[in-house]
Amino acid sequence: MQDVKPIIAEIKSRGQLTIPKKIRERSHLEEGQAVSIISVGDSVIVTPRRLTLDEARVRIGRMLKESGLSAEEVLKGLKEERETVYKETYGKKSR
Repeated sequence: MQDVKPIIAEIKSRGQLTIPKKIRERSHLEEGQAVSIISVGDSVIVTPRRLTLDEARVRIGRMLKESGLSAEEVLKGLKEERETVYKETYGKKSR
């Protein structure tokens, strides 16, 4: 089990709260990422918000554009990666 040591943070006048770097890294929270905030009794839970299919499509399109890769190149790379993982996990593929 991970350390459950409280970290003190201050809520600013406009309700803003800075999540300490250690917690952001451990929780894989990144700048600009949407989060869900859930109130449970007198506690608050902050979790990464799951993407809708449309949001995921837009993000993937943006990543493809930024990388300069075509969708075909990415799919080819996925097929190669799948084969590598299969070989590492199960050994040689029998046909």
